[in-house]
Amino acid sequence: MLSKKNERYSPKILLALAAAAAVALTGSGSRSWASPPPSNRHDGFGHGNGSILETDTIPAPCHPNPHARSDMAAVAQRGDVRLVPTPLKERLIRLAGRPHTVLPIQTFAEADRPSLLFQYYLLDTHGFEPNVFTSIFPGVNDAVMLTATGGVCGIPTIGSVRLALEPKPDLPTDPSDVRAFIDVFTDIDPLFVINNESGWYEGWMIHDLRVAPVGPPRRDGHASFGMLLQQDADLLRGMGTRNNVPGNYFTVDGNGVRFPSETDHFPDVQGNTVPIFLSMGAYNAMQQSDVHAYWEFNYTTDWVFPLYELPNTGGIPGTFEQGDIGRRSSLVPGSGPQGVRNNPVAYGDSPFLPRDPDKFDGDDDSQREFRMRFIPSGLAHEIYLDVYERLASFEPGVDFQQRLFDAYAAEVDRVDQNGDGVISAVEGDVDSASDGFADNERLFLPATSFDRFAVTREINDGYLAPRFAPSQRAWILTGTATRVSPAVPASEGRDGDDR
Repeated sequence: MLSKKNERYSPKILLALAAAAAVALTGSGSRSWASPPPSNRHDGFGHGNGSILETDTIPAPCHPNPHARSDMAAVAQRGDVRLVPTPLKERLIRLAGRPHTVLPIQTFAEADRPSLLFQYYLLDTHGFEPNVFTSIFPGVNDAVMLTATGGVCGIPTIGSVRLALEPKPDLPTDPSDVRAFIDVFTDIDPLFVINNESGWYEGWMIHDLRVAPVGPPRRDGHASFGMLLQQDADLLRGMGTRNNVPGNYFTVDGNGVRFPSETDHFPDVQGNTVPIFLSMGAYNAMQQSDVHAYWEFNYTTDWVFPLYELPNTGGIPGTFEQGDIGRRSSLVPGSGPQGVRNNPVAYGDSPFLPRDPDKFDGDDDSQREFRMRFIPSGLAHEIYLDVYERLASFEPGVDFQQRLFDAYAAEVDRVDQNGDGVISAVEGDVDSASDGFADNERLFLPATSFDRFAVTREINDGYLAPRFAPSQRAWILTGTATRVSPAVPASEGRDGDDR
Protein backbone atom coordinates (compact mmCIF):
# COMPACT_ATOMS: atom_id res chain seq x y z
CA MET A 1 0.00 0.00 0.00
CA LEU A 2 1.40 3.44 -0.87
CA SER A 3 2.27 5.67 2.07
CA LYS A 4 0.45 8.97 2.43
CA LYS A 5 3.54 10.73 1.16
CA ASN A 6 3.74 8.56 -1.95
CA GLU A 7 0.02 8.91 -2.43
CA ARG A 8 0.51 12.64 -2.77
CA TYR A 9 2.75 12.16 -5.81
CA SER A 10 6.28 12.58 -4.46
CA PRO A 11 8.31 12.26 -7.70
CA LYS A 12 11.60 12.00 -5.81
CA ILE A 13 10.50 8.93 -3.87
CA LEU A 14 8.81 7.33 -6.85
CA LEU A 15 11.84 7.83 -9.06
CA ALA A 16 14.15 6.49 -6.39
CA LEU A 17 12.09 3.32 -6.19
CA ALA A 18 11.99 3.04 -9.94
CA ALA A 19 15.74 3.45 -10.20
CA ALA A 20 16.26 0.47 -7.96
CA ALA A 21 15.07 -1.83 -10.73
CA ALA A 22 15.02 0.26 -13.89
CA VAL A 23 17.11 -0.17 -16.96
CA ALA A 24 18.60 2.91 -18.56
CA LEU A 25 16.07 4.62 -20.79
CA THR A 26 17.41 4.71 -24.31
CA GLY A 27 14.28 6.05 -25.97
CA SER A 28 10.61 6.62 -25.49
CA GLY A 29 9.89 2.95 -26.10
CA SER A 30 12.26 1.59 -23.47
CA ARG A 31 10.90 -0.60 -20.70
CA SER A 32 11.51 0.70 -17.22
CA TRP A 33 11.63 -2.54 -15.28
CA ALA A 34 14.59 -4.89 -15.59
CA SER A 35 14.75 -8.55 -14.73
CA PRO A 36 15.11 -9.10 -10.98
CA PRO A 37 18.42 -9.58 -9.20
CA PRO A 38 19.51 -13.18 -8.69
CA SER A 39 16.60 -15.10 -7.23
CA ASN A 40 16.38 -16.55 -3.76
CA ARG A 41 16.84 -20.29 -4.27
CA HIS A 42 15.73 -22.69 -1.56
CA ASP A 43 17.24 -26.04 -2.42
CA GLY A 44 16.56 -29.07 -0.30
CA PHE A 45 12.84 -28.84 -0.97
CA GLY A 46 13.00 -30.78 -4.20
CA HIS A 47 9.77 -32.19 -5.58
CA GLY A 48 8.35 -33.80 -8.70
CA ASN A 49 9.33 -32.77 -12.23
CA GLY A 50 12.66 -31.35 -11.07
CA SER A 51 11.31 -27.99 -9.90
CA ILE A 52 13.30 -25.72 -7.60
CA LEU A 53 11.85 -23.48 -4.91
CA GLU A 54 12.91 -20.15 -6.32
CA THR A 55 11.58 -16.61 -6.08
CA ASP A 56 12.65 -12.99 -6.50
CA THR A 57 15.00 -10.91 -4.38
CA ILE A 58 12.97 -7.90 -3.27
CA PRO A 59 14.90 -4.63 -3.67
CA ALA A 60 15.08 -2.17 -0.76
CA PRO A 61 13.22 -0.27 0.56
CA CYS A 62 10.46 -2.80 -0.12
CA HIS A 63 10.03 -5.74 2.24
CA PRO A 64 10.44 -9.43 1.34
CA ASN A 65 8.03 -12.16 2.30
CA PRO A 66 9.28 -13.41 5.70
CA HIS A 67 7.56 -16.74 5.10
CA ALA A 68 8.83 -17.27 1.55
CA ARG A 69 10.46 -20.62 2.28
CA SER A 70 7.42 -22.22 3.90
CA ASP A 71 4.96 -20.62 1.46
CA MET A 72 6.84 -21.99 -1.54
CA ALA A 73 7.13 -25.44 0.00
CA ALA A 74 3.43 -25.49 0.84
CA VAL A 75 2.37 -24.57 -2.69
CA ALA A 76 4.83 -27.03 -4.24
CA GLN A 77 3.29 -29.92 -2.31
CA ARG A 78 -0.34 -28.88 -2.72
CA GLY A 79 -2.49 -31.44 -4.51
CA ASP A 80 -3.56 -29.02 -7.22
CA VAL A 81 0.07 -28.10 -8.00
CA ARG A 82 2.14 -31.21 -7.31
CA LEU A 83 1.57 -32.91 -10.69
CA VAL A 84 1.36 -29.91 -13.03
CA PRO A 85 4.11 -29.31 -15.63
CA THR A 86 7.35 -27.84 -14.30
CA PRO A 87 7.11 -24.36 -15.92
CA LEU A 88 3.68 -23.78 -14.40
CA LYS A 89 4.69 -25.20 -11.04
CA GLU A 90 7.76 -23.00 -10.88
CA ARG A 91 5.70 -19.93 -11.76
CA LEU A 92 3.22 -20.66 -8.95
CA ILE A 93 6.07 -21.29 -6.51
CA ARG A 94 7.75 -18.04 -7.54
CA LEU A 95 4.51 -16.13 -6.91
CA ALA A 96 4.12 -17.81 -3.52
CA GLY A 97 7.59 -16.66 -2.47
CA ARG A 98 6.86 -13.02 -3.17
CA PRO A 99 5.08 -10.68 -0.76
CA HIS A 100 1.38 -11.46 -1.09
CA THR A 101 -1.98 -11.19 0.58
CA VAL A 102 -3.14 -14.60 -0.64
CA LEU A 103 -1.26 -17.61 -2.00
CA PRO A 104 -2.01 -18.69 -5.58
CA ILE A 105 -5.62 -19.87 -5.72
CA GLN A 106 -6.26 -23.46 -4.70
CA THR A 107 -8.28 -25.56 -7.13
CA PHE A 108 -11.01 -27.53 -5.36
CA ALA A 109 -12.58 -30.56 -7.02
CA GLU A 110 -16.20 -30.19 -8.12
CA ALA A 111 -16.72 -33.90 -8.76
CA ASP A 112 -15.82 -37.20 -7.11
CA ARG A 113 -12.69 -37.31 -9.26
CA PRO A 114 -9.98 -34.61 -9.26
CA SER A 115 -10.18 -31.72 -11.68
CA LEU A 116 -7.96 -32.14 -14.74
CA LEU A 117 -5.47 -29.46 -15.83
CA PHE A 118 -5.38 -29.46 -19.64
CA GLN A 119 -4.09 -25.99 -20.55
CA TYR A 120 -2.29 -23.02 -19.03
CA TYR A 121 -0.83 -19.64 -19.91
CA LEU A 122 2.27 -17.98 -18.41
CA LEU A 123 1.91 -14.21 -18.48
CA ASP A 124 4.38 -11.32 -18.50
CA THR A 125 4.61 -7.74 -19.73
CA HIS A 126 6.46 -8.55 -22.96
CA GLY A 127 5.15 -9.49 -26.40
CA PHE A 128 3.35 -6.23 -27.21
CA GLU A 129 4.17 -2.56 -27.67
CA PRO A 130 5.17 -0.90 -24.38
CA ASN A 131 2.56 1.54 -23.08
CA VAL A 132 2.01 3.89 -20.16
CA PHE A 133 0.79 1.03 -17.97
CA THR A 134 3.93 -1.08 -18.43
CA SER A 135 6.73 1.43 -19.07
CA ILE A 136 8.09 4.84 -18.14
CA PHE A 137 8.34 7.41 -20.92
CA PRO A 138 10.34 10.61 -20.34
CA GLY A 139 8.10 13.63 -20.15
CA VAL A 140 4.94 11.51 -20.09
CA ASN A 141 4.85 9.49 -16.87
CA ASP A 142 8.34 9.73 -15.34
CA ALA A 143 7.27 12.20 -12.63
CA VAL A 144 3.90 10.80 -11.62
CA MET A 145 2.81 7.89 -9.45
CA LEU A 146 2.83 4.39 -10.94
CA THR A 147 -0.64 2.88 -11.34
CA ALA A 148 -0.37 -0.64 -12.83
CA THR A 149 3.02 -2.38 -13.07
CA GLY A 150 6.14 -1.35 -11.13
CA GLY A 151 4.97 -2.39 -7.67
CA VAL A 152 7.18 -3.92 -4.95
CA CYS A 153 10.09 -1.71 -6.03
CA GLY A 154 9.91 -2.80 -9.64
CA ILE A 155 9.99 -6.59 -9.61
CA PRO A 156 8.62 -7.95 -12.91
CA THR A 157 4.87 -8.33 -13.21
CA ILE A 158 4.14 -11.96 -14.03
CA GLY A 159 1.23 -14.34 -13.78
CA SER A 160 -0.33 -17.65 -14.66
CA VAL A 161 -3.73 -18.87 -15.83
CA ARG A 162 -4.80 -22.48 -15.25
CA LEU A 163 -7.67 -24.26 -17.02
CA ALA A 164 -9.01 -27.34 -15.24
CA LEU A 165 -11.88 -29.51 -16.45
CA GLU A 166 -14.54 -30.68 -14.00
CA PRO A 167 -15.11 -34.43 -14.61
CA LYS A 168 -18.72 -34.36 -13.47
CA PRO A 169 -21.11 -37.24 -14.19
CA ASP A 170 -22.91 -36.90 -17.52
CA LEU A 171 -20.60 -34.08 -18.67
CA PRO A 172 -17.85 -34.38 -21.31
CA THR A 173 -14.29 -35.05 -20.19
CA ASP A 174 -12.88 -33.76 -23.47
CA PRO A 175 -12.01 -30.05 -23.02
CA SER A 176 -12.56 -29.45 -26.73
CA ASP A 177 -16.24 -30.36 -26.27
CA VAL A 178 -18.22 -27.13 -25.88
CA ARG A 179 -20.50 -28.82 -23.32
CA ALA A 180 -17.59 -29.37 -20.92
CA PHE A 181 -17.43 -27.39 -17.67
CA ILE A 182 -14.06 -25.78 -17.04
CA ASP A 183 -12.60 -23.71 -14.18
CA VAL A 184 -10.17 -20.88 -14.90
CA PHE A 185 -7.74 -19.65 -12.21
CA THR A 186 -5.67 -16.48 -12.61
CA ASP A 187 -2.80 -15.36 -10.35
CA ILE A 188 -0.79 -12.19 -11.08
CA ASP A 189 1.82 -10.18 -9.16
CA PRO A 190 2.39 -7.30 -8.75
CA LEU A 191 -0.28 -4.88 -9.96
CA PHE A 192 -1.35 -1.77 -8.10
CA VAL A 193 -4.94 -1.64 -6.91
CA ILE A 194 -7.22 0.47 -9.12
CA ASN A 195 -9.03 2.99 -6.94
CA ASN A 196 -10.78 5.58 -9.07
CA GLU A 197 -13.73 5.70 -11.47
CA SER A 198 -14.65 2.07 -10.81
CA GLY A 199 -11.72 0.81 -12.89
CA TRP A 200 -10.62 -2.81 -13.03
CA TYR A 201 -8.30 -5.36 -14.63
CA GLU A 202 -9.82 -7.81 -17.08
CA GLY A 203 -8.50 -11.07 -18.50
CA TRP A 204 -9.20 -12.19 -22.06
CA MET A 205 -8.81 -15.56 -23.72
CA ILE A 206 -8.03 -14.89 -27.38
CA HIS A 207 -9.01 -16.98 -30.40
CA ASP A 208 -7.35 -15.99 -33.67
CA LEU A 209 -9.46 -16.39 -36.80
CA ARG A 210 -8.36 -19.12 -39.21
CA VAL A 211 -9.14 -19.42 -42.91
CA ALA A 212 -12.34 -21.45 -43.22
CA PRO A 213 -12.76 -24.48 -45.50
CA VAL A 214 -14.71 -24.35 -48.75
CA GLY A 215 -18.22 -25.78 -48.78
CA PRO A 216 -21.50 -25.69 -50.69
CA PRO A 217 -23.74 -22.61 -50.47
CA ARG A 218 -26.99 -22.32 -48.58
CA ARG A 219 -30.23 -22.26 -50.51
CA ASP A 220 -30.08 -18.46 -50.52
CA GLY A 221 -26.60 -18.54 -52.07
CA HIS A 222 -24.80 -17.44 -48.91
CA ALA A 223 -21.88 -19.52 -47.66
CA SER A 224 -22.82 -22.27 -45.22
CA PHE A 225 -22.06 -21.84 -41.53
CA GLY A 226 -18.32 -21.98 -40.94
CA MET A 227 -17.57 -22.27 -44.67
CA LEU A 228 -16.42 -20.20 -47.64
CA LEU A 229 -17.50 -20.39 -51.24
CA GLN A 230 -14.83 -21.23 -53.79
CA GLN A 231 -14.76 -17.66 -55.10
CA ASP A 232 -14.07 -16.41 -51.56
CA ALA A 233 -11.18 -18.82 -51.19
CA ASP A 234 -9.75 -17.78 -54.55
CA LEU A 235 -9.71 -14.11 -53.55
CA LEU A 236 -8.13 -14.88 -50.18
CA ARG A 237 -5.42 -17.01 -51.77
CA GLY A 238 -4.44 -14.13 -54.02
CA MET A 239 -3.77 -11.73 -51.15
CA GLY A 240 -0.23 -10.78 -50.12
CA THR A 241 2.20 -13.68 -50.02
CA ARG A 242 -0.63 -16.23 -50.27
CA ASN A 243 -0.86 -17.08 -46.59
CA ASN A 244 -4.66 -17.21 -46.57
CA VAL A 245 -5.38 -20.83 -47.44
CA PRO A 246 -7.80 -23.03 -45.49
CA GLY A 247 -6.52 -23.99 -42.05
CA ASN A 248 -3.96 -21.18 -41.73
CA TYR A 249 -4.36 -18.26 -39.40
CA PHE A 250 -6.13 -15.56 -41.39
CA THR A 251 -4.10 -12.38 -41.89
CA VAL A 252 -5.62 -9.08 -42.98
CA ASP A 253 -2.84 -8.49 -45.54
CA GLY A 254 -2.43 -12.06 -46.78
CA ASN A 255 1.18 -12.13 -45.58
CA GLY A 256 2.74 -14.42 -43.00
CA VAL A 257 1.34 -14.40 -39.50
CA ARG A 258 2.52 -11.53 -37.32
CA PHE A 259 1.27 -11.53 -33.75
CA PRO A 260 1.66 -8.45 -31.52
CA SER A 261 5.28 -7.59 -30.79
CA GLU A 262 7.31 -5.22 -28.62
CA THR A 263 8.49 -3.56 -31.84
CA ASP A 264 4.94 -2.57 -32.83
CA HIS A 265 4.10 1.11 -33.19
CA PHE A 266 0.48 2.15 -32.93
CA PRO A 267 -1.25 2.84 -35.25
CA ASP A 268 0.96 2.03 -38.25
CA VAL A 269 2.79 -1.16 -37.21
CA GLN A 270 0.45 -3.78 -35.75
CA GLY A 271 -0.16 -7.53 -35.81
CA ASN A 272 -2.13 -8.87 -38.76
CA THR A 273 -4.38 -11.53 -37.22
CA VAL A 274 -8.05 -11.13 -36.25
CA PRO A 275 -8.65 -11.81 -32.53
CA ILE A 276 -11.86 -12.85 -30.82
CA PHE A 277 -11.74 -11.79 -27.16
CA LEU A 278 -13.52 -13.80 -24.45
CA SER A 279 -13.78 -11.92 -21.15
CA MET A 280 -12.71 -13.54 -17.88
CA GLY A 281 -14.61 -10.87 -15.95
CA ALA A 282 -13.40 -7.96 -13.84
CA TYR A 283 -10.87 -8.17 -11.00
CA ASN A 284 -8.66 -5.93 -8.89
CA ALA A 285 -5.49 -6.14 -6.83
CA MET A 286 -5.12 -6.83 -3.12
CA GLN A 287 -3.18 -4.92 -0.46
CA GLN A 288 0.17 -6.47 -1.36
CA SER A 289 -0.42 -6.01 -5.10
CA ASP A 290 -1.26 -9.64 -5.81
CA VAL A 291 -4.24 -10.41 -8.04
CA HIS A 292 -6.34 -13.57 -7.96
CA ALA A 293 -9.43 -14.42 -9.98
CA TYR A 294 -11.72 -17.36 -10.70
CA TRP A 295 -14.00 -17.79 -13.73
CA GLU A 296 -16.13 -20.57 -15.20
CA PHE A 297 -15.89 -21.53 -18.87
CA ASN A 298 -18.94 -23.29 -20.29
CA TYR A 299 -21.68 -22.71 -22.85
CA THR A 300 -23.43 -20.23 -20.54
CA THR A 301 -20.31 -18.02 -20.35
CA ASP A 302 -18.59 -18.63 -23.70
CA TRP A 303 -20.10 -15.40 -25.01
CA VAL A 304 -18.34 -12.27 -26.29
CA PHE A 305 -18.98 -8.54 -26.55
CA PRO A 306 -21.21 -7.13 -29.34
CA LEU A 307 -18.77 -6.67 -32.21
CA TYR A 308 -20.41 -3.49 -33.44
CA GLU A 309 -18.69 -1.72 -30.51
CA LEU A 310 -15.31 -2.04 -32.25
CA PRO A 311 -15.41 1.15 -34.38
CA ASN A 312 -15.97 3.15 -31.19
CA THR A 313 -13.26 1.83 -28.85
CA GLY A 314 -10.49 4.04 -30.26
CA GLY A 315 -8.36 1.00 -31.12
CA ILE A 316 -8.93 0.93 -34.88
CA PRO A 317 -6.47 3.34 -36.55
CA GLY A 318 -8.10 6.64 -37.44
CA THR A 319 -11.29 6.21 -35.43
CA PHE A 320 -10.15 8.18 -32.40
CA GLU A 321 -8.96 11.07 -34.55
CA GLN A 322 -12.38 11.14 -36.22
CA GLY A 323 -14.08 11.50 -32.85
CA ASP A 324 -15.70 8.07 -33.02
CA ILE A 325 -14.72 6.93 -29.53
CA GLY A 326 -17.86 6.43 -27.45
CA ARG A 327 -20.15 7.44 -30.30
CA ARG A 328 -22.38 4.35 -30.18
CA SER A 329 -23.63 2.36 -27.22
CA SER A 330 -24.69 -1.25 -26.67
CA LEU A 331 -26.25 -0.43 -23.31
CA VAL A 332 -29.70 -1.35 -24.63
CA PRO A 333 -29.35 -4.81 -26.25
CA GLY A 334 -30.02 -5.09 -29.97
CA SER A 335 -28.36 -6.10 -33.22
CA GLY A 336 -26.45 -2.90 -33.86
CA PRO A 337 -26.65 0.14 -36.14
CA GLN A 338 -28.01 -1.87 -39.11
CA GLY A 339 -30.22 -4.14 -37.04
CA VAL A 340 -32.94 -3.99 -34.43
CA ARG A 341 -32.87 -1.07 -32.00
CA ASN A 342 -34.97 -1.87 -28.97
CA ASN A 343 -37.06 0.30 -26.67
CA PRO A 344 -34.98 1.09 -23.55
CA VAL A 345 -38.05 0.64 -21.35
CA ALA A 346 -38.53 -2.92 -22.62
CA TYR A 347 -34.87 -3.96 -22.98
CA GLY A 348 -32.90 -1.62 -20.71
CA ASP A 349 -31.67 -2.37 -17.20
CA SER A 350 -34.96 -2.02 -15.33
CA PRO A 351 -35.22 -1.08 -11.64
CA PHE A 352 -38.34 -3.27 -11.57
CA LEU A 353 -36.49 -6.31 -13.00
CA PRO A 354 -32.71 -5.75 -13.00
CA ARG A 355 -30.93 -7.20 -16.00
CA ASP A 356 -28.82 -10.23 -14.99
CA PRO A 357 -26.85 -11.98 -17.77
CA ASP A 358 -25.79 -14.70 -15.31
CA LYS A 359 -29.44 -15.76 -15.00
CA PHE A 360 -28.94 -18.20 -17.85
CA ASP A 361 -30.21 -21.67 -16.95
CA GLY A 362 -33.59 -22.39 -15.40
CA ASP A 363 -36.63 -24.65 -15.38
CA ASP A 364 -38.92 -21.77 -16.35
CA ASP A 365 -37.79 -20.16 -19.61
CA SER A 366 -39.79 -17.02 -18.85
CA GLN A 367 -37.50 -16.32 -15.90
CA ARG A 368 -34.27 -16.65 -17.88
CA GLU A 369 -32.54 -13.45 -19.04
CA PHE A 370 -33.65 -12.17 -22.45
CA ARG A 371 -31.73 -8.86 -22.53
CA MET A 372 -28.27 -10.24 -23.35
CA ARG A 373 -25.69 -7.82 -24.76
CA PHE A 374 -23.15 -10.60 -25.42
CA ILE A 375 -23.37 -13.12 -28.26
CA PRO A 376 -22.00 -16.70 -28.41
CA SER A 377 -18.31 -16.83 -29.36
CA GLY A 378 -18.91 -19.03 -32.40
CA LEU A 379 -21.48 -16.58 -33.71
CA ALA A 380 -18.84 -13.84 -33.45
CA HIS A 381 -16.57 -16.13 -35.47
CA GLU A 382 -19.27 -16.45 -38.14
CA ILE A 383 -19.68 -12.67 -38.29
CA TYR A 384 -15.94 -12.28 -38.80
CA LEU A 385 -16.04 -14.77 -41.66
CA ASP A 386 -18.54 -12.47 -43.38
CA VAL A 387 -16.45 -9.39 -42.67
CA TYR A 388 -12.95 -10.65 -43.43
CA GLU A 389 -13.08 -13.85 -45.49
CA ARG A 390 -16.26 -13.90 -47.61
CA LEU A 391 -14.93 -11.21 -49.90
CA ALA A 392 -16.92 -12.42 -52.90
CA SER A 393 -20.07 -13.84 -51.34
CA PHE A 394 -20.81 -11.16 -48.73
CA GLU A 395 -21.10 -7.51 -49.79
CA PRO A 396 -18.05 -7.35 -52.09
CA GLY A 397 -16.45 -3.91 -52.21
CA VAL A 398 -18.23 -2.57 -49.11
CA ASP A 399 -16.01 -0.90 -46.48
CA PHE A 400 -15.08 -2.57 -43.19
CA GLN A 401 -17.42 -0.69 -40.86
CA GLN A 402 -20.50 -1.21 -43.01
CA ARG A 403 -19.65 -4.89 -43.54
CA LEU A 404 -19.30 -5.30 -39.76
CA PHE A 405 -22.65 -3.69 -39.00
CA ASP A 406 -24.44 -5.60 -41.76
CA ALA A 407 -22.86 -8.95 -40.89
CA TYR A 408 -23.69 -8.53 -37.22
CA ALA A 409 -27.36 -7.88 -37.94
CA ALA A 410 -27.59 -10.69 -40.51
CA GLU A 411 -25.93 -13.42 -38.44
CA VAL A 412 -27.76 -12.52 -35.22
CA ASP A 413 -31.02 -12.70 -37.16
CA ARG A 414 -30.31 -16.33 -38.13
CA VAL A 415 -30.29 -17.36 -34.44
CA ASP A 416 -32.76 -14.83 -33.03
CA GLN A 417 -36.17 -16.52 -32.86
CA ASN A 418 -38.44 -13.58 -32.00
CA GLY A 419 -37.01 -10.77 -34.11
CA ASP A 420 -35.78 -8.57 -31.26
CA GLY A 421 -32.14 -8.57 -32.42
CA VAL A 422 -31.00 -10.19 -29.17
CA ILE A 423 -29.74 -13.72 -28.50
CA SER A 424 -31.53 -14.53 -25.26
CA ALA A 425 -30.47 -17.22 -22.80
CA VAL A 426 -33.12 -19.53 -24.25
CA GLU A 427 -32.20 -18.81 -27.88
CA GLY A 428 -28.47 -19.18 -27.20
CA ASP A 429 -28.71 -22.33 -25.12
CA VAL A 430 -26.49 -25.09 -26.47
CA ASP A 431 -29.52 -27.41 -26.68
CA SER A 432 -31.75 -24.97 -28.56
CA ALA A 433 -32.30 -25.35 -32.30
CA SER A 434 -31.70 -22.51 -34.75
CA ASP A 435 -31.05 -21.80 -38.42
CA GLY A 436 -31.91 -25.35 -39.47
CA PHE A 437 -29.55 -27.00 -36.96
CA ALA A 438 -30.78 -29.38 -34.27
CA ASP A 439 -28.79 -27.60 -31.55
CA ASN A 440 -26.43 -24.68 -31.03
CA GLU A 441 -23.12 -26.48 -30.50
CA ARG A 442 -21.73 -24.72 -33.57
CA LEU A 443 -22.20 -21.34 -31.87
CA PHE A 444 -19.45 -21.90 -29.30
CA LEU A 445 -15.67 -21.95 -29.65
CA PRO A 446 -14.00 -24.61 -27.48
CA ALA A 447 -11.59 -23.62 -24.73
CA THR A 448 -8.75 -25.36 -26.55
CA SER A 449 -9.09 -22.98 -29.51
CA PHE A 450 -8.04 -19.93 -27.49
CA ASP A 451 -4.29 -19.81 -28.10
CA ARG A 452 -3.47 -16.49 -26.44
CA PHE A 453 -4.32 -14.58 -23.28
CA ALA A 454 -4.13 -10.90 -22.35
CA VAL A 455 -4.91 -8.72 -19.36
CA THR A 456 -6.08 -5.14 -19.84
CA ARG A 457 -6.38 -2.08 -17.63
CA GLU A 458 -10.01 -1.04 -17.96
CA ILE A 459 -12.04 2.06 -17.14
CA ASN A 460 -15.80 2.34 -16.95
CA ASP A 461 -16.39 3.54 -20.51
CA GLY A 462 -19.70 1.72 -20.96
CA TYR A 463 -18.31 -0.77 -23.48
CA LEU A 464 -18.01 -4.54 -23.12
CA ALA A 465 -15.16 -4.73 -25.66
CA PRO A 466 -11.57 -4.64 -24.42
CA ARG A 467 -10.34 -1.08 -23.98
CA PHE A 468 -8.94 0.16 -27.32
CA ALA A 469 -9.71 -3.19 -28.99
CA PRO A 470 -8.48 -4.70 -31.20
CA SER A 471 -5.16 -2.95 -30.40
CA GLN A 472 -2.91 -3.61 -27.40
CA ARG A 473 -2.88 -0.02 -26.09
CA ALA A 474 -4.42 -1.07 -22.75
CA TRP A 475 -2.64 -4.44 -22.40
CA ILE A 476 -0.51 -5.05 -19.33
CA LEU A 477 0.25 -8.79 -19.66
CA THR A 478 0.04 -11.48 -22.28
CA GLY A 479 0.97 -15.11 -22.83
CA THR A 480 0.37 -18.09 -25.11
CA ALA A 481 -1.39 -21.37 -24.39
CA THR A 482 0.45 -24.52 -23.40
CA ARG A 483 -1.52 -27.75 -23.78
CA VAL A 484 -1.23 -30.48 -21.17
CA SER A 485 -1.90 -33.84 -22.78
CA PRO A 486 -2.78 -36.10 -21.22
CA ALA A 487 -4.42 -33.83 -18.68
CA VAL A 488 -3.16 -34.23 -15.11
CA PRO A 489 -5.06 -34.32 -11.80
CA ALA A 490 -4.88 -30.81 -10.35
CA SER A 491 -7.16 -30.23 -7.37
CA GLU A 492 -7.12 -30.62 -3.62
CA GLY A 493 -10.15 -30.80 -1.38
CA ARG A 494 -13.79 -30.52 -2.40
CA ASP A 495 -15.75 -27.42 -3.31
CA GLY A 496 -18.57 -26.71 -0.87
CA ASP A 497 -20.99 -26.31 -3.78
CA ASP A 498 -20.58 -28.52 -6.86
CA ARG A 499 -22.72 -26.35 -9.13
